[in-house]
Amino acid sequence: MSLTVRCGACAPHDTVNRVIDTPRPPAPDRLPPSPALPPGGRGLGRVSLAFLRHGPARGPLGQSPLAQSHPRPAWSALARSPIGRRRLGRRRLGRSRPGPARGRRRLLAALVTASLAVPVIGAARPEAVPAPVPPPLPPLRAATPTALADRYAATRGAVEAAMRAAAARGHRWRAAMLRAMADPARHFLSFDSRDGGRAAEMFGDLARADRIAVIVPGSGTGLDTYGLLRGGSMRLQRALGNRGTVVAWLGYRTPSTVSLAAATPGLADEAAPALRAFVRDLAGLKPAARVSLLCHSYGAVVCGRAVHGLDVADVVLYGSPGAGVDDTAAMGTRAAVWAARGTGDWVGRLPHAAVRLPFGTVGLGADPVDPRFGARIFAAGDGGHSDYLNDGSPALAAVARIVSGQTTAEAGS
Repeated sequence: MSLTVRCGACAPHDTVNRVIDTPRPPAPDRLPPSPALPPGGRGLGRVSLAFLRHGPARGPLGQSPLAQSHPRPAWSALARSPIGRRRLGRRRLGRSRPGPARGRRRLLAALVTASLAVPVIGAARPEAVPAPVPPPLPPLRAATPTALADRYAATRGAVEAAMRAAAARGHRWRAAMLRAMADPARHFLSFDSRDGGRAAEMFGDLARADRIAVIVPGSGTGLDTYGLLRGGSMRLQRALGNRGTVVAWLGYRTPSTVSLAAATPGLADEAAPALRAFVRDLAGLKPAARVSLLCHSYGAVVCGRAVHGLDVADVVLYGSPGAGVDDTAAMGTRAAVWAARGTGDWVGRLPHAAVRLPFGTVGLGADPVDPRFGARIFAAGDGGHSDYLNDGSPALAAVARIVSGQTTAEAGS
């Protein structure tokens, strides 16, 4: 698809006349097609040069031009256009516009860059590791020690089968990861090693728990990078104590960190029904327990899509580039919505906006730590994007208090 939009900016009449009087060779109006994009980058393999010159047009894309840093090509293109000749006499090119339009400009600039870079980056992704289809699991009807032990044994068999398949095909790293997961001390409610991996690992004793935290990870998380998710889950469970249980829910295909899929809500839309079903099943097993959703990075978009009407006590967004909504009211939940970002987190430098294009939405919505979003803010310290659940982190202490049901003042301190 070619994306072509016009510029609403302009320059004085004398500038237009000088530009018109200067002969220039005709410029090409399209780039050659780029290589095929990886999954999640549908429809962005070709970008119009007119888009690069003129920026977004009037309407949902905003009016300010992307071409502010390159005024000459924009002026020359506008001068040859009848519409441009009229508009150049009314406004000055390069006047910045405050507010949401600036965020949309930054987002569109990032989109153009990604549309050219992602095909190369995506080509370097690791090949898929062949994996067997896991056997179907019988329904888990009670959170008793016996029923849970049977479920953990069944999923351990699926892990061992995947480990043997990976080893037989020479995937040593995956085989080593799976060997560690097959340890009898590890407890999985579900497991599937296909397509990057799906797993729900339990930390703590679900049979005794009255506080349950479900961690929804973000981009770049899979079986081969599972250690970060596991480590944070273990540390949070220790902070909660014996009556607290943490579930590391890797229940969807996460986007690559550097990809167009990470800037669009498509994978979150696909993941939301699975998360909603999982939380409802968990609440059915432990109806008296307090359940909280902890949503890291792109996982916040999954939670934003899944939480509507879901009976949870808290939704915690940390390291979030957006939740796919404009504010907490749009999430459609009675849960308390919390948000935090460390001062060293690179997500804070991303544009926070959503732009609707013919092929879908680009951008993940408003910034959850912006006061206008409406979330309750808690301290996260000076950590980076992967540091929220580290030992000694202010965020870890605050999240543990939130999951435990303490007051706003206590959790946010």
